[in-house]
Amino acid sequence: MTNDHVRISRRISMVLRHRPESAGLSLDAQGWVPVADLLAALNISRATLDAVVAGNDKQRFAVATGPDGVERIRANQGHSRRVEVDLGLAPVAPPPVLYHGTPRTNLAPILRDGLRPGSRHHVHLSPDLRTATAVGRRRSTDVVILRVGTAAMAAAGHVFHRSENGVWLTAAVPPLFLIEHSE
Repeated sequence: MTNDHVRISRRISMVLRHRPESAGLSLDAQGWVPVADLLAALNISRATLDAVVAGNDKQRFAVATGPDGVERIRANQGHSRRVEVDLGLAPVAPPPVLYHGTPRTNLAPILRDGLRPGSRHHVHLSPDLRTATAVGRRRSTDVVILRVGTAAMAAAGHVFHRSENGVWLTAAVPPLFLIEHSE
């Protein structure tokens, strides 16, 4: 993606995940907004939107045609709690282990309190070490990777969802299920 596309992708993420009202938009209950409305609100072309959606390495956005024939777009996950959405994701049995990458400075509080969603709806977990490392490096070069015992969590009654782009979601991860990953 070009630098301009990265900038536009960040703006779309902000609008669809955190502040739709900042662009004069309203999301429906599942987080969708008509593509035409987003294009007009952000003053971008359809070709630019298509390039941003296709070029986003994290596949943050989904585009689909609704039952009324209107094409819509939404963020796949990562919405702030202040944005009420139900992504309609069914509970899914997770793999035995998932991963979470975070700056090392966060390690002590996480091991004490567990992973919490903070201002978002869910805790985000990665399916592999590479993805978890990339996620952690968005905030720091000194990253620690945590293994999450998801099979044990599921057996204890914790619910998991998998977003359209492969990010695993859960309400919280208690410290009991966290282990610092070592190579």
